[in-house]
Amino acid sequence: MKTDWNGKRVTILGGARQGQAAARWLARHGAQVTVNDRRAADEMMDARAALETLPVCWVLGGHPLSVLDTTDVLCLSGGIPLDNPLIVEALRRNIPLTNDTQVFMEVVPCPTVGITGSAGKTTTTALVGQMAQKAAGNSFRTAWVGGNIGDPLLNYVDEMTKADLAILEISSFQLEQMTLSPNVAAVLNITPNHLDRHGTMEAYTAAKKRILDFQKKTDTAVLCRDDEGSWALRSAVTGRVVSFGFQPLEGSQEGTFLEDGTLVLCKGRANMPLLKRNQIHLRGEHNTLNALAAFAIGHAAGLPVETMRTAAVEFRAVAHRLELVREWKGVQWYNDSIATAPERTMAAIRSFTEPIVLLLGGRDKNLPWEELAQLVRQRVDHVILFGEAAGKVEAALKQASGPLPRTLERCPGLEQAVQLAAQAAKPGDVVLLSPGGTSFDQFRDFEERGKAFQKWVSELS
Repeated sequence: MKTDWNGKRVTILGGARQGQAAARWLARHGAQVTVNDRRAADEMMDARAALETLPVCWVLGGHPLSVLDTTDVLCLSGGIPLDNPLIVEALRRNIPLTNDTQVFMEVVPCPTVGITGSAGKTTTTALVGQMAQKAAGNSFRTAWVGGNIGDPLLNYVDEMTKADLAILEISSFQLEQMTLSPNVAAVLNITPNHLDRHGTMEAYTAAKKRILDFQKKTDTAVLCRDDEGSWALRSAVTGRVVSFGFQPLEGSQEGTFLEDGTLVLCKGRANMPLLKRNQIHLRGEHNTLNALAAFAIGHAAGLPVETMRTAAVEFRAVAHRLELVREWKGVQWYNDSIATAPERTMAAIRSFTEPIVLLLGGRDKNLPWEELAQLVRQRVDHVILFGEAAGKVEAALKQASGPLPRTLERCPGLEQAVQLAAQAAKPGDVVLLSPGGTSFDQFRDFEERGKAFQKWVSELS
């Protein structure tokens, strides 16, 4: 059901990208908008300039409970924890919560594809988006790609028509407030992540599951057969199931798999070869699984196979995701700043056969490091620890079994880590920034961290 925003008093918590999109759309549709951010006015100059033509009130420098006295709906940006006192008080007062993705889903006129997961969702969303854009003008007019990746699609919803297709990356933070599900909803995987926010795996899984909870019988869920967390959700599916995984499907299942190095689509017991694994320009088994996911999602959304093939062959790594930054003195430098959980770092390590110099650290999210530590001792030649989590990671490394890396060094920050890596690396090595922790001890987000890494690597001489 669509909300009538005309005259509604809406307080938006957080004035970054998602908050600005919500403020812009809500103000244009008659809401009385207040943006509240803990940052000071001088830190919010760009955000205020972006909304300067709209009647938006700003409350900056903290989260005073008094803003709730004139609030009918509280709209949350993704990074705001639910134990924020303002949110706790809003719930106590029975003030409803929403977010930019929920608002978008209420008003979007066209079919929607939503993609979530602990890892791989940005690469998969970008690939599905490229597949859909290749098909534009055939199955539908325009493909819109955004959400938690790039621009929030609420910025463009008024331009959309019934003949379009909207493809969104959706985070667990956004799903917590949502009461609508996409027509095609994909859960790529559920592994330990964001436990500093959700507290337990049960709560985190419940948040991910919400992408399926409001689907209709005519909708489709896309799940991973190889991931225990994703595949366990099949009992919650209301409509059609399309799956993906490395092994062939059983019985009359529908989806994708890998056979003799070829990605295959199975539909109606008939197998259709898609393309060879070596035609995809993405490193690692996890990216093979992302490609299988993208073909399954594209098939569920009705995209033509030929345009999906073309897009997959042309696709290149998304920035900060196993992105080759530079080859210098025979050493390849890779930026995998998106790896903000140990599980993602493990996938990155497994993507290489070359000797690895690994840059590991950042801020811990209360996640287990033991399995990564074991893999590092088996597979990594040099480890350089940096940031707040360095001590915790070092302890996990020393407790794991097997031979220690040839060198294990610690430094305060990423810039020093780059310098140490340059000294340690030899021709034929890979230097891999795949931290396993968040960037918040030193940077605004993983993108800022990745760009800083790129800069410091490019300045090596």
